[in-house]
Amino acid sequence: MLKQALTDRSGATAMEFGIIGVVVFTMMFAIFDLGRYAITLHSLEMLAAESARTEIICYSPALAGRPATTCSGDPLSVATKQTLFPFLYLGGLAPTVTTTTTAPRVVQASQPDFTMIMPFWPAAMNAPSVSTSLPF
Repeated sequence: MLKQALTDRSGATAMEFGIIGVVVFTMMFAIFDLGRYAITLHSLEMLAAESARTEIICYSPALAGRPATTCSGDPLSVATKQTLFPFLYLGGLAPTVTTTTTAPRVVQASQPDFTMIMPFWPAAMNAPSVSTSLPF
């Protein structure tokens, strides 16, 4: 009877899967989370670049000595941003774009409500932000 109890492996597979499954699923969700973060950063970089291009076009008459147009606030409309960068609006999120008014002018795009899914990432990865400088 004791020998049969020592050689009974009926729960060994379930126990091994429980141990290995936690590691595998944690790694899989971490990869998904990092991919989501990378695509958000890339989309924010493209949003900042597009906003900078729009700012340059807006200010180009003033730089060429022609009458200046009024350029203020976010250079892109919400509809334009949703069309160009739909990933940034998933889950009810909305990116913000700000431009400094002093030289050197900097366009900053951020996603303030973005949070990582896995709890072990550093807090700096929440609310990603990128910026680009204007040449004037």
